[in-house]
Amino acid sequence: MPRTRTMPTAARLVAALTLGALGWFCSDLVRPLMPPHTAFGWFNYVNLALGLLCGWFVMGSRAGRGYVEGFANGLTGVLALVFWAFFAQSFNLMLKQALDKDFKGPFEAIVGIFKNALDYGQYLGDVTLIGSLLGGGIVCGLITEFAARRWT
Repeated sequence: MPRTRTMPTAARLVAALTLGALGWFCSDLVRPLMPPHTAFGWFNYVNLALGLLCGWFVMGSRAGRGYVEGFANGLTGVLALVFWAFFAQSFNLMLKQALDKDFKGPFEAIVGIFKNALDYGQYLGDVTLIGSLLGGGIVCGLITEFAARRWT
């Protein structure tokens, strides 16, 4: 039976679970870095879901190419997770601002997404957070590669 791009594999499952756990853990590291009045709501759950999706589709699809590629695969997965997390959280804030009528038109609201992402990025230049993301991504990639070799 030929493999397809979306066929479930153990590597995809392991990648999703490990990157989802990393997304949850790093979400807890972000909380003390933000201003005290920040309302987080579903923050951890959204980042968990994004970690699961990025693990399944980004990391899991690239597993099985060797441990050096697994190293790079983990970093790619973390970068995808950070990108989508910034986008999701910035988009959510933009929707709140749009409902408060902070924008004059749709183009200004779209620019607001990127402005919000830059504002969030100013708070997240913490060594512990960046180290956890990079180190955790490498570990996730290597564990995913191990799962791809072991259970294929």
